[in-house]
Amino acid sequence: MKLYYVYVIESKEGFIYKGMTDNLEKRLVEHNNKTLSFWTKRGTNWKLIYNEEWLYSNYRMIEIKQLFLLNKNIAEKT
Repeated sequence: MKLYYVYVIESKEGFIYKGMTDNLEKRLVEHNNKTLSFWTKRGTNWKLIYNEEWLYSNYRMIEIKQLFLLNKNIAEKT
């Protein structure tokens, strides 16, 4: 099974974003370089504020998706 990370990052401006990746360090660099995520292009200096490791399985992916749906508004701070 493959290891994945569920993570939450915060920008200098106070924006919050959550995501999932199999390479946390690479993904944080991508957020700060504004290369892949539409939602994080508006922020700068993204810092990791939470992460959790998950072993990949279909059951786990369902759990992760439910976590995202329960907190779908975390991507934007109002």
